[in-house]
Amino acid sequence: MLSRFGIIFLCLFLLSACGETKAQGHLQKAGLLVPDTVNDQVWATKGFNGLLKIQSKFNIDVFYKEGMNSENKVEKAVKEFDQKGVNLIFGHGSEYAEYFNKISKDYPNIHFVSFNGDAKTPNSTSLNFKGHAMGFFGGMVAAHMSKQHKVGVLAAYEWQPEIEGFYQGAMAEDKNTHVSIEYVGNWDDDNKAIQLVDRMLDTGVDVVYPAGDGFNVPVIERVKDRGQYVIGYVSEQSDFGESTVLTSTIQQVDKLYVKVADQFNNQKLKSGNLSFDFQDDVISLGKYSPLVDKGFIHKMDSYIETYKNSGNLP
Repeated sequence: MLSRFGIIFLCLFLLSACGETKAQGHLQKAGLLVPDTVNDQVWATKGFNGLLKIQSKFNIDVFYKEGMNSENKVEKAVKEFDQKGVNLIFGHGSEYAEYFNKISKDYPNIHFVSFNGDAKTPNSTSLNFKGHAMGFFGGMVAAHMSKQHKVGVLAAYEWQPEIEGFYQGAMAEDKNTHVSIEYVGNWDDDNKAIQLVDRMLDTGVDVVYPAGDGFNVPVIERVKDRGQYVIGYVSEQSDFGESTVLTSTIQQVDKLYVKVADQFNNQKLKSGNLSFDFQDDVISLGKYSPLVDKGFIHKMDSYIETYKNSGNLP
């Protein structure tokens, strides 16, 4: 059984042994750091799946470490990765940008990748999902399906661009829609998120967008228990119930991992802050609930295609 918090050597079952593999380009070995666990079934799990896809595509050894939630832990993990010949490290969160800015100069042969941060060194990159359009299309679906003309977005922090996107999308679909906005102030505070969503539902909100990957699963379960609807966040979440999840706004982290690894392997990965959107095929809407009428789905597909081609929202 794989041990948590330890560095784990991952081998595909198709390989006859866990020996050294030979990379075909600049990428030699890849590593992943997550602040908690890869088994959260949302954000970190998607990063872990991306690492496995890198292993499969490039036939290289990959490693990961869990519980990497301090600068000291990250420094020790990077030193271990370096000793094992890792030359591409993913820090799966915004906090890693700051850590990598401090230590990357000591490891010029490693390229450091973080998310939603500010990469400032020649051998570091921060990946940013453009959340505005994602939220916009989610808001359109929410407003279209709201019977009470009341929808809500439950976000982690005020800076999230999907919040304004959700509001604008709801207004674009139905200008009579009232949008409630609440902030948890944390990605993982389930208890506070549940309290806030209960308050929303008590005011008549019947479609909720839980825009926090750490708390959205328990929020979906609570909304489901109360017989209302949600727009899924980050992952395809229709498995929680097609009569509850109207659609999902998906960030395809695993696909982005492979895209970045391919660029690095060909020595084309840029340093600094890179942004990705629907046009890069790493953001999409997920499966629609059978409750959503086909005519509206066709309209949404058309709007998304127009946005991908022109950058213009409805």
